[in-house]
Amino acid sequence: MRTTLKLLFGLILLGMLGITTAASLQQGIVPAARNLWPDLWFRATLLDAYFGFLTFYVWVFYKEPRPGARVVWFVLIMCLGNIAMAVYVLIQLFRLPPGESLATLLTRRNP
Repeated sequence: MRTTLKLLFGLILLGMLGITTAASLQQGIVPAARNLWPDLWFRATLLDAYFGFLTFYVWVFYKEPRPGARVVWFVLIMCLGNIAMAVYVLIQLFRLPPGESLATLLTRRNP
């Protein structure tokens, strides 16, 4: 299961990096947002994404006891979204000692 999760979050990371790079080469984020902002579905999707980022950050806040790490991850998640989230999960998976359960990954706070 651990390998499956590493593969899944690695693919999410690569997919997001690829599509973000392609989109950035086609058009900058500010002009794109300016054009899309009038569309209510764009705003609904954006709000949905950021509520998801915030939900994930609640887990990060629990896992990270140091205030500095909490602030850095908040900024990264809010600015990079699923890219930062995939990196965070991959870091946690690679730090998980052999033989430890995935429940430990979810519930143990970082030192």
